[in-house]
Amino acid sequence: MAEFDGQARERLILWIQCRMEEYGISFDDLAAAIRADEARPKYRDAYGNSWDGTGDRPDWLTRAINAGQTMDHFRC
Repeated sequence: MAEFDGQARERLILWIQCRMEEYGISFDDLAAAIRADEARPKYRDAYGNSWDGTGDRPDWLTRAINAGQTMDHFRC
């Protein structure tokens, strides 16, 4: 994430707060969305294999990478 100076950061925070108010998004809504996003797998293949990005890379993904595929191809 880009670093902002104090004034730019404050303007960004104000803009986000205004958009949240405009669309009726509470901090609880935002926290719940973040938790839901963290629970989703980060990588998935066509066979239903998935990986959340933590721990050792699974064999199915390692085999695909060794065969020339990129990890971004499997990103959800």
